[in-house]
Amino acid sequence: MVFLGTSASAPSVRRGLSAQVVMHDEYRFLIDCGEGTQRQILHSGLGFKRLNRILITHGHLDHILGLAGLISTFSRWETIDELEIYGGRWALERIRELIFGVVLRGAEPPMDLRFYEITPGVIFTGDDFEVTAFPVWHRGPDCYGFLFEEKERRPFLPEKAEALNIPPGPWRRHLVEGKAITLDDGRVIQPDDVLGAARPGTRLVHVGDLGRTDELENVARDADLLVMEATYLHEEAEMAQKFAHMTAYNAASLAARVGVKNLVLTHVSRRYRERDILAEAQAIFPATVVARDFDAFQVRRGELHKIEALDHD
Repeated sequence: MVFLGTSASAPSVRRGLSAQVVMHDEYRFLIDCGEGTQRQILHSGLGFKRLNRILITHGHLDHILGLAGLISTFSRWETIDELEIYGGRWALERIRELIFGVVLRGAEPPMDLRFYEITPGVIFTGDDFEVTAFPVWHRGPDCYGFLFEEKERRPFLPEKAEALNIPPGPWRRHLVEGKAITLDDGRVIQPDDVLGAARPGTRLVHVGDLGRTDELENVARDADLLVMEATYLHEEAEMAQKFAHMTAYNAASLAARVGVKNLVLTHVSRRYRERDILAEAQAIFPATVVARDFDAFQVRRGELHKIEALDHD
């Protein structure tokens, strides 16, 4: 996961507006597209290759205005065959007005442009993972968070394969895929003969703006990584509640309550010092990081590793 913009509402000198990229194998998902996102994409070194799916948490301008520049650039410079935009009904209405009413103004889109109105449930299925949308409460309708979840895996047990004299190669691959094989000597080997007990896949939960955490407890429980906003410090909890945002205290309390493994805070206000946000959260949930623009993390089962150099291939 790469953080392209980590500021709340307005950019600061060091932080751009909301945008993150989640990558898994050949798949890339841009989550939100605040003003200036295309420059952040270039500055990060990610580029636009395969960046053809955009997930929108909600329709507030600091989360969607960058789509105008992105589409404009695609019209003139970049080559991309198709672009999929996922969002709630209200968000997609605003995005259509922005793209067709402001940017294109009667011109044809530079690519096959597809809009997907999301509702709670699975919105995308890959080879070994799913993306699920879940509703969150914020100002305005149709606000969503996203769960990226790998499917359960059964580890291959090489010692059992050796004991059964199963040679390396396609036979073992087929067993890992859950298929029975017939060896040259006529023996039939079932996947259960060489696979261990199922292990849960990695779970990454991403939340945009939200004003309460009730709805998050089940979906975030035991997540390997929870990414959520910390717009305010708890000393201004009343203001946070008024504008339907979170404090660092709120976010850390949720993380501790539902047993997540790691917490990354983003969407932070420029009115606070980063170290104060971090101190408030870590006092409750030590495994907390405050993301900065261009931070990149690898998420594994129970683990979070900061990446110093990205592999852009």
